[in-house]
Amino acid sequence: MSGPGELRTGGPAEHGRGRARVLRALDLLRSPWARRGFLLAAVAAAVLALVVEREAAGRALDQVSWSFVALALGLSVLNVLFAALSWRAVAGGLGVPLGVRDAAVVYLVGQVGKYLPGSVWNLLASAELGRDRGVGRRLTVGTLLVGVLLSAVVGGALVLVTLPGARGTPLEPHGWLVLLAPVVLLLVLPPVLGRVLELALRVTGQAPARRRPDAGSVAAGSAWSLASWVAIGLQVLVLAVAVGAQPGVPLLRTSLGGYALAWLVGTVLVFLPAGVGAREAVLALVLAPVLDAGAVLVVVLLSRVLLTLADLLAAGSAMLVQRWWPPQPTPRSRRR
Repeated sequence: MSGPGELRTGGPAEHGRGRARVLRALDLLRSPWARRGFLLAAVAAAVLALVVEREAAGRALDQVSWSFVALALGLSVLNVLFAALSWRAVAGGLGVPLGVRDAAVVYLVGQVGKYLPGSVWNLLASAELGRDRGVGRRLTVGTLLVGVLLSAVVGGALVLVTLPGARGTPLEPHGWLVLLAPVVLLLVLPPVLGRVLELALRVTGQAPARRRPDAGSVAAGSAWSLASWVAIGLQVLVLAVAVGAQPGVPLLRTSLGGYALAWLVGTVLVFLPAGVGAREAVLALVLAPVLDAGAVLVVVLLSRVLLTLADLLAAGSAMLVQRWWPPQPTPRSRRR
């Protein structure tokens, strides 16, 4: 799981220059050749991330049964698909009722852009893919930002429920933090998410949105987001058990909360493509009490490699779907 980045505020001149750069990038992506070039660059960046780790990954795979690897890969794919369904639910509440097919293309193909340096390429790609389907670019970007906030809130609450008091974790001495989980969840209330969307559109110089997220779409998005977190947490657990960790509730707490915390840290560090490096360091720190140093490195490395592979598989499948079933644009009244 990964987010598109954070919002930065500044003076009107700064906003104007930033918006102009974004608009130029969007205009460029309208060209079919530019889109192909962007997609090839994004896929190449993701593949490069796998190639760079090929030797270490090979050594790690020698220590893990292929049945565990296959199960962990399946859970990685579920993580990506559930994240897409979470965004689709949020987007529907904001006036973008895309079908599963179109939502998969917009979200999954766009997400490959996160492997390029910078924090906006996945946003730009998804904005253009949404535009192909009759959805205004600013509305697509707004729904993605709200979706990331919802995912971060659910993930933050999961950290507060699992890690405080867990043996050996950085939050073990602070069991009282679990009391903050309900407070954090207040951030997913529709009025709060609506305010975030308004801020995002104001910062990017866009017109206000016509709708705010409703309770039903937020509840559905939160449920899918939680399912996504559970899937990736179980991926970590499966890999940890494969290298000798003792299965049980303590490991489950560490796996679920550890990855959520790692994702949150990686998302804040927007200058790192897909949070690479930061997430691994945080996850290794959380897993250290339950695994020796060598086993921790195996789990952390394979988790990243399998999730990258899952992103590529999901995006590739969505592209095949797009080729077989071309997009069906929505009414032009929603182009705003």
